[in-house]
Amino acid sequence: MSTTVDILLLSVAMAAASGFIGSFAVMKRMALAADPLSHVALPGIGVALALHINPMIGAAAMLVFGALLVWALEDRARAATETVIGVVFSAALAVGSITTSGEDLIDALFGATGSLGRGELAFGIAMASAIIAFIVISRNSLIVAFVSPDVARTAGVNVRRLDFFYLEAFALTIALGLRFLGVLLMGALIIVPAASGRRLAGSLSAMLQITVTISVTSTLIGTWIGLYLRRQTGPLIVLVATGIFLLSLLPLPFSARRRSQVTASR
Repeated sequence: MSTTVDILLLSVAMAAASGFIGSFAVMKRMALAADPLSHVALPGIGVALALHINPMIGAAAMLVFGALLVWALEDRARAATETVIGVVFSAALAVGSITTSGEDLIDALFGATGSLGRGELAFGIAMASAIIAFIVISRNSLIVAFVSPDVARTAGVNVRRLDFFYLEAFALTIALGLRFLGVLLMGALIIVPAASGRRLAGSLSAMLQITVTISVTSTLIGTWIGLYLRRQTGPLIVLVATGIFLLSLLPLPFSARRRSQVTASR
């Protein structure tokens, strides 16, 4: 029972961090970057397995290094973030397919909750808390930097440094979710709830709240079903999140009223 509670606690922390990061990823128009960046973890997982250490350690280290590489190449190559991530992703996927094989590859691709130590739980919750704190503290600077980097520089914001910290927070969020969703599906937990939140919210604050709520709800339901049925949790979490997104596409009464109010004001 305690293991189940620990898994649920870590999944909630991971989902909350994903909601915050995903909201700004949608704003930065790099939501699709979550999927290729998550594949950067594959070589780290392969090396960790070869050294007989926790695969999540290797994945996290490789993701942090990958984010640093993307940040360094982004300015030097004068290319968009998603373009640089695509290049790094291709190389990482090639290396990862060589170094990882068999059942370990399946777990890496789709996630496997397995056993969870108290040290990993504490580290995961601390990491998620740090990511959320960074987003909350830097929210205004991130908004200005993503909308207009030139205005942000004029206001005294160090855009390059802020981009670096955001990319590293992005990478660490992916690392947190690999246990539950794997490299193939972790990107979906960053993209789908944020897409739902953007559709349903009328402000950034509301978007953050809705996105985090959807992310946590999807993760809890998917993880609980996976533990009950003894199935991989990743696909179930994504299916729940996708179902909520499809529901958000339905016409809602409050949305109709808001549109009518906007029309009347004009």
